Amino acid sequence: MTKVYPKVAPTTTNKKQQLFNLKPANNALDVDHAVVLTVWKKSLLFNCHGFTVYDGRGNLVFRVDNYMATSGNNGEIVLMDAAGKPLLTIRRKRLSLGDNWLVYEGETTTNPRFLVKKHVNILNTKCLAHVSPASGSNKNVVYEIEGSYAQRCCAVYDEKKRRVAEIKQKESVGGVAFGVDVFRLIVGPEMGTSMAMAMVILLDQMFGSTRRFST
Repeated sequence: MTKVYPKVAPTTTNKKQQLFNLKPANNALDVDHAVVLTVWKKSLLFNCHGFTVYDGRGNLVFRVDNYMATSGNNGEIVLMDAAGKPLLTIRRKRLSLGDNWLVYEGETTTNPRFLVKKHVNILNTKCLAHVSPASGSNKNVVYEIEGSYAQRCCAVYDEKKRRVAEIKQKESVGGVAFGVDVFRLIVGPEMGTSMAMAMVILLDQMFGSTRRFST
């Protein structure tokens, strides 16, 4: 059976650029200092949908186990570390037009950190979502997500238009395709890995095939 997280030898900068299909550019991801995670759209718990995330050595990094429409009537998703400690809680914003979500620290229910809005514009189809501060006077976009989540080919840009994270399809060392349920999450040093994983969860809610939480 092909491993979800194959152990490979360290790659040079040129090999990394070839691996990630990146071209040298001003907004290219800093692959020399990037964290490469393997995301598996599968919960560790039996009969439950979710996500399991590994690092390059096969160590468990993140998990999502409450990803079920039948148990998520409050529209809540919790991102946990390997030990099950809640890191971020994602809740659908109630009484709002469009597909809007709030991201909280831990399991708190007050003072959300970020507001994530699905982008809807027939003139700009490559933009998927915008991330902005959820509180305070600054409502400027701090992250913008572009690409195609269905194809597992997305890039996250910060307010300086720097590419800070990417979602890429994953292939095993033997060249066997995993399909869309196993993919890479590549996170640059300018962005936290937990926030990058929260964006993956939100993209799956907005554009994935999984049935959404009822609110």
